Amino acid sequence: MFVPSFYREPHSSWKIDLIRENPLALAVSNGSPGGIPFATHLPVICDPAQDGTELPADLSGLTLLAHMNRANPHWKALEDGGGVLLTFTGPHSYVSPTVYQVTPAAPTWNFTSVHVRGEVEKLDSMDDAMDVVQATVRAYERDFGTGWDMSESLGYFRKIGPAVGAFRVRVTGADGMFKLSQEQPGEVRERVRESFAGSDCIHKRATADLIGRLP
Repeated sequence: MFVPSFYREPHSSWKIDLIRENPLALAVSNGSPGGIPFATHLPVICDPAQDGTELPADLSGLTLLAHMNRANPHWKALEDGGGVLLTFTGPHSYVSPTVYQVTPAAPTWNFTSVHVRGEVEKLDSMDDAMDVVQATVRAYERDFGTGWDMSESLGYFRKIGPAVGAFRVRVTGADGMFKLSQEQPGEVRERVRESFAGSDCIHKRATADLIGRLP
């Protein structure tokens, strides 16, 4: 992903936060030789065993856990050691030139995204697949749910488990694009933030929060 220098995040923690807060990734990997790449939307979590681990700016060394339906042709195309790209999309919104209150001006789209590159390790055992599923449930119930207790559904999980294709992604690098009007003068960027913060649109408000975090 091409990232102009002024759109790079102030700290690598921004990338981790975006992944955790927007965990539905688009996984892309090679198709048949010369063919169209495979692309699948799937839930992804950071390996809980690495909680608290210090990571370099490119997130290399991070392990992500994911799963998809084994009936998906993409699952069969994944190979151990093969490369995969995971794209995570965060807050984003259109910016109208009326917000700038200056002329001339041009419209744009503020957006946030993280592209993660890594190597696949397929997990073929039922126990490993169930570990990934349960870890995913725990993470999402903590961050997005109501604390649902899965204990009475574990038998059902194992019943549908043979259809689950779980895998690890060992991250080799990541790029973050946080396009938040940094190219604008400070007073204009503040007008964008105020306009977004006062909007009824949750995407604009979330984008405003990130603009407000900029140095």
